[in-house]
Amino acid sequence: MRRRSLLIAVPAGMATLAACGDEDSDSSKASESTSPSPSASETSAAPAPKIVDGPLPAITAGTKFGEKPTVAKGSGDPSDQVAVKTVIAGGGQTVAENDYIQANYLGQIWDTAKVFDNSYDRKTPLVIQLAQGSIIDSWRYALAGKKVGSRVLMSTAPTWGYGKTGNSQAGIKGTDTLVFVVDIEGTFNAKSSAKGKTVAQDDSKLPKVSTNTDGKAPTIDVPKADAPTKLVAEYVIEGDGDEVKAENTVLVQYKGVLWDTGKEFDSTYSRKALTSFSLQQVVKGWAQGLTGKKVGSRVLIVIPPKLGYGDNPPAGSGISKDSTLVFTVDILAKM
Repeated sequence: MRRRSLLIAVPAGMATLAACGDEDSDSSKASESTSPSPSASETSAAPAPKIVDGPLPAITAGTKFGEKPTVAKGSGDPSDQVAVKTVIAGGGQTVAENDYIQANYLGQIWDTAKVFDNSYDRKTPLVIQLAQGSIIDSWRYALAGKKVGSRVLMSTAPTWGYGKTGNSQAGIKGTDTLVFVVDIEGTFNAKSSAKGKTVAQDDSKLPKVSTNTDGKAPTIDVPKADAPTKLVAEYVIEGDGDEVKAENTVLVQYKGVLWDTGKEFDSTYSRKALTSFSLQQVVKGWAQGLTGKKVGSRVLIVIPPKLGYGDNPPAGSGISKDSTLVFTVDILAKM
């Protein structure tokens, strides 16, 4: 499944920024985002640009962090590289290449000031990985090293934007220099964890999940008791973010073990890589267990066979038929 999103796909489509395709029933191996289009290699093959100070057009309205900006038309010839200016310096975590970022942004064309995309009107920030092939290269080079809470103004020559083909859907020609304003709201990597208040785990018949938030895998202590026959989805740490909806795609850390043996069969912590998936593309236990839970939370999910893999577990997964599955899931962001 291709997640309909916006902006920063490479040339083939503003509307298909990143893939989040999960195999229909594979919640234990929620598939990781892949390159959004074949054209990604075209923009990613260019050598690194020089990062220069300007020229850059002025932000004439909406000058505060989080406000929708208005940006003047470019004056004169733009840089043939990537021009970057930190308009507002944040004091949060530093963004690194290959991190996922959460950001609001506006993009327009240098010569005309025509806005071709923005997240402010949608009231939904973009969450995407700053990785080669996932996003146009100028974002990777311009935002790495910036801090959460920063507003960044940048321009990009076509080489590090949509290339010579442009993006006809967005009205971008292959010769257009693009201007972006980016408000960096958050950054996530393999050491990210849930953030919130610890919730008591009082039921002795349910697994106990550790509450460490140091980026290391939580422990799961499965009791020597019969597995529940109904879905269990309980907060271990309750975040204060938006509630996840059934149609959302989420960015997560997770670990899964078997009820019968406590053996781990899958984990983002072991892979040292976050994963994203659509709740419409996973087993029912994942979708039902995370729907309604808040971003920032750690959730214990116990999935009975009828809401998991039943008698048809994935080949080579280490999961037997009719297994009850136990997960700890950190919901880092909605995408």
